[in-house]
Amino acid sequence: MKTAQPPSSSLELLCQPYQLNELLGGVPWLSDLTKAERTELLSQSRVACIEDDEWLFHQDTPAEWLYIVIKGLVRLVRAARDGSQATIRHVERGGTLGELSMVSNLGNYLYSAEAKRMTHVIVLPAAACRQVLDAYPACRAEFMSRLALELTDRLEDLALVTQCDAMARLVSYLLRQMPRGRVRTPYTLRLSLPKIWLADQLSMTPETLSRMLAKLRDQQMIETSRQRLTVLDEPGLRRLLAASE
Repeated sequence: MKTAQPPSSSLELLCQPYQLNELLGGVPWLSDLTKAERTELLSQSRVACIEDDEWLFHQDTPAEWLYIVIKGLVRLVRAARDGSQATIRHVERGGTLGELSMVSNLGNYLYSAEAKRMTHVIVLPAAACRQVLDAYPACRAEFMSRLALELTDRLEDLALVTQCDAMARLVSYLLRQMPRGRVRTPYTLRLSLPKIWLADQLSMTPETLSRMLAKLRDQQMIETSRQRLTVLDEPGLRRLLAASE
């Protein structure tokens, strides 16, 4: 990992102080900080560049830093005791990495993180982030709320992988990409992951993923176009998911 030297005008714009401040404010458990307080936190941080296929950190190593993705894509991987690895999810712009370590008694990373494209991140000292949670009850409450949502999603992933078929895993993933609460359909999602990575995350082959998407299109529940997927029938997807349980 190296300190970033923005090579393009678009990346240079994303790395401007005011843009980084806005990105920090978009993190739910940091959103209660004032602009000045976010600036102070950024003064203790740096921007780094991670090459494609480079690891930001490894599971069970000391968590000295937290990360926010400025641009790029990072895969989160959890290794089991038998040595096998499972993709937890992928993180893009605005997503955070390593924050679960703040609830670990050992203060270690609970998963590994691998860049799947050239990726730029804000590198935040974990100690400074813990101080924020200690000093701001609203930030701490939002952090715990997000932690509960993350745990719920991972439990659902576990149930789907062990008990449900490929279609149920795909439908559950699509529904979780939509905002929580009442959503009007049609609703368009941006699917930036290549099929091979999304299939890996959903524990299926790319060929199976293509077949499942084709079935949903045939049933007029979705439409697809390049990196966009439009949900046409959310109730129908929910009925399909319920029928597989």
